[in-house]
Amino acid sequence: MAVTTKQAAPTPEQLQSVWGALKSPRRLKTEVLGGLVVGLALIPEAIAFSVIAGVDPRIGLFAAFTMAVTIAFTGGRPAMISAATGAVALVIAPLVRSHGVDYLIACVILAGVLQIILALAGVAKLMRFIPRSVMVGFVNALAILVFIAQLPELIGVPWLVYPLVAAALLIMFVLPRFTQVVPAPLVAIVVLTLVAVLANIAVPTVGDKGALPDSLPTAMVPNVPLTFETLQVIFPFALAMAFVGLLESLMTAKLVDDITDTRSSKTREAWGQGVANIVTGFFGGMGGCAMIGQTMINVKASGARTRISTFCAGVFLLLLVVVLGDVVSLIPMAALVAVMIFVCWATFDWHSIRPRTLKALPKSESFVMVATVVATVATNNLAIGVGTGTVLAMVMFARRVAHFVTVERIEGDGVATYVVNGELFFASSNDLYTQFAYALDPERVVIDMRSSHLWDASTSATLDAITDKYRRHGKDVEIVGLNQASTEMRRRLAGKLGGN
Repeated sequence: MAVTTKQAAPTPEQLQSVWGALKSPRRLKTEVLGGLVVGLALIPEAIAFSVIAGVDPRIGLFAAFTMAVTIAFTGGRPAMISAATGAVALVIAPLVRSHGVDYLIACVILAGVLQIILALAGVAKLMRFIPRSVMVGFVNALAILVFIAQLPELIGVPWLVYPLVAAALLIMFVLPRFTQVVPAPLVAIVVLTLVAVLANIAVPTVGDKGALPDSLPTAMVPNVPLTFETLQVIFPFALAMAFVGLLESLMTAKLVDDITDTRSSKTREAWGQGVANIVTGFFGGMGGCAMIGQTMINVKASGARTRISTFCAGVFLLLLVVVLGDVVSLIPMAALVAVMIFVCWATFDWHSIRPRTLKALPKSESFVMVATVVATVATNNLAIGVGTGTVLAMVMFARRVAHFVTVERIEGDGVATYVVNGELFFASSNDLYTQFAYALDPERVVIDMRSSHLWDASTSATLDAITDKYRRHGKDVEIVGLNQASTEMRRRLAGKLGGN
């Protein structure tokens, strides 16, 4: 009697294997169709971001192609989509208005170089300092921003747009309950396009957004003077673009890590973004970074997990606009808007705003989350939002930790001993100065630091101020029990920082 063994399901890490996907027709189909859906969704987005940046739509579309294809090989987060983005478009728009497209291209190339330098300098390690409350606020803010970006397509349009959007949403919410053979967003796009064409429904289409390119991108070198003056012009924009692009890309990579229960190389992703921007610049693109909306389409809505889907997204985008441009131009914007609304719903962390969750969380963490959302949405800038949330989280953390320092006074045999317990840094050491009875203590005072640690120069300055005040009262004070690191800091800084 033959014994058959059931093959174990692949682990999340194995699902990221390109070779494994190529050997599995089912997984390969998921990757290819996921790339197709993303490629379709990228077209109107790239055109819209080109308008924001003040450049020809072809520059945004070529950027989407070169970014996606390059990052498929160089990136550190499989299945993540990079292309032209609104965040980058907002940064470079003033440069385009003041100096033109050639300076933009030079700026994109320089931004890529800076991203590689920042990656090698270890900027990706800074991600560990971004707390969960900021991450949740980042995700929720992105969902809101993506939804707000769809509103122009829903205001002042023919009334037939609304039933079409509703029908597409119904397909995407209901179809996965019956079958997941084909991604629901792709089905929605095809169905709505057929309905609009066959019924001759007059609604806005992709073709209304701008002319699609009819040729492949070609390599180029920006026509700018290679002078220090040129560097002065483009460097501030390139630095801002590098930081914004890395921040959005690394935050998105961290989000995909959580969704897929896998780990990614943030350092590789950082320098991979730099390489992708350099390639994009030399092909006349406007640069970009990771795209949260399209990544969620690829990972959540389509179930893709490998670099194949990212590569296919770029290839399909180019084929669709160059070879099948006449067909793609017929796709109703209602279909793509519905896909993005579905992505917003799937991206938003609804659990984070449930009353039970808000009641259980510390009020400071809820405040940080809300502040991150408000700052991001108000400025339409992810860097400002995340920066605001991170600074607030650090301030509140320092405030909480500062109150954990205790000082216990023990007096006996003519000696007053103060036992200091807790972490001493700028926020907690300032209160330390007021915890001693300088005038009432006996002639000898011992400060026992066995249960504490010195973290910064502020604490050393406070200890100087304490010992100086005791000596002004004519009393002998001794600090004991410092650990090795604190002793070394005290040795270097004692008496060199002034009093309190």
